[in-house]
Amino acid sequence: MHNLSQTFHFPVQIYYEDTDFSGVVYHPNFLKYFERAREHVIGAARLKQLWEQEQLGFAVYKSEMTCQEGVEFSDIIDVRTRFFIESQYRTVWHQEIYRPNATKPAVIAKIEMVCMNSKRHLTAMPDTLMAELTQQF
Repeated sequence: MHNLSQTFHFPVQIYYEDTDFSGVVYHPNFLKYFERAREHVIGAARLKQLWEQEQLGFAVYKSEMTCQEGVEFSDIIDVRTRFFIESQYRTVWHQEIYRPNATKPAVIAKIEMVCMNSKRHLTAMPDTLMAELTQQF
C-alpha cells in the first residue's frame, strides 16, 4: 500500500438546490464536492498556471463511490481528502464525506486522476508539481 498524504478538510454547505424532492443530496452532487476538495488541495491558481503555461490538466480515469448514509439539506459537511502518487502519470484520491458530529463517513470514494496535455494525451506530471504534491505527506 502506498503512503497517503495528510488529511485535508473542505467544508461544503448543502443547499436546497443540491437535493432531490425529499431533501437528500442527489448522488451526482457528491462527485462535485469531491472535485472541489481535490482542487482545493492543489490550488486553483496552480491548476490554472499548469494549463496556461504547460497545457497540462487532470482527468478522472476511474471512480468508485459508495453512499452509506444520506446527506441532507442544510448540513455543513466535511469532505476529507487524502491521496497518493501512483506514478508520474496518476494520482489516487481517497475521499470521505462526514455529516456534522458523525463518527463514520456518509459517502466514500476512490478517484484515480491522470495528467493529460491539451491534446488529451497521457503526460507525465512536471517534476515541480511532483515535488509540491510530495510535500503534502
